[in-house]
Amino acid sequence: MSEANILFVNTQLIPFGLMLIMLSLGMSLTVQDFKNIALSPKAAFIGLAGQFFLLPALAFAICLLFQLPPPLATGLMILAACPGGITSNALVFAARSDVALSVSMTTISSFVTVFTTPLLASFALWYFYNQGAAPDMSFIKTMKKIFLLTILPVVTGMLIKQLAGTLADRLVVWLRPTSMIILILIIIYSTYVSKDRVLSNIETAGFAILMMNVLALGLGTFIAIKAQLGPKQITTIGIEIGVQNATMATVLILAILEDVSLAIMPTLYGVWMLVSASIYIRLRQKHT
Repeated sequence: MSEANILFVNTQLIPFGLMLIMLSLGMSLTVQDFKNIALSPKAAFIGLAGQFFLLPALAFAICLLFQLPPPLATGLMILAACPGGITSNALVFAARSDVALSVSMTTISSFVTVFTTPLLASFALWYFYNQGAAPDMSFIKTMKKIFLLTILPVVTGMLIKQLAGTLADRLVVWLRPTSMIILILIIIYSTYVSKDRVLSNIETAGFAILMMNVLALGLGTFIAIKAQLGPKQITTIGIEIGVQNATMATVLILAILEDVSLAIMPTLYGVWMLVSASIYIRLRQKHT
């Protein structure tokens, strides 16, 4: 693939795909979803706390434990800083768990991460590239990019749902599977453009990703159990914390930082999390 084609895919096609994914998410939301969260905020609060505090702390600890090189460490931190995505919503639906909680958490976290993701990405670049040249990242540009890629399409989708509910329902029917196909294609593309780097780092990166994902699923489930939530809510929070928006992490890395080596961790995580989540759902179905 020529450099011009790669640039077009990175800066135009992949961001458009993510916007389409977030638009479909918005069109599946109603005001009632947020009212339900307001009436019973405990589960959402615990899940969001796990996403915003537990997950980045876990990623940072794994970076130090495995002594990951700067590109891998930064990529893992950016992944942990991204919100949940439509993949987690689909997996929660497949698990027959609390879909309303899952979608609401994804939406709330998407709004908050406009600020938190640039902060954590900036910290990762500063900390892990302290002895080398870090990829250039504009904090304001990153915030604007996240807003355009996530918040704007989600709000647009919600407006369509509010003003033309029947149309939204029809669109979601084909947008959901289309979004999943786009997500899979982005992972395949990211694997292709970084295949040499992936193969050369597979041993170190693979073990780190495995530990990150298993611990995220396990700790998410643990804190939900300790909070005495219902079985479906426990499964939902486990998935929401263990299944991150690898698509968004890949988009930010390729479209803003323009450094393929940073996309290794999100790419591997995006593949592995689907396998581990399927196993997790089978195990959790015994308790629901």
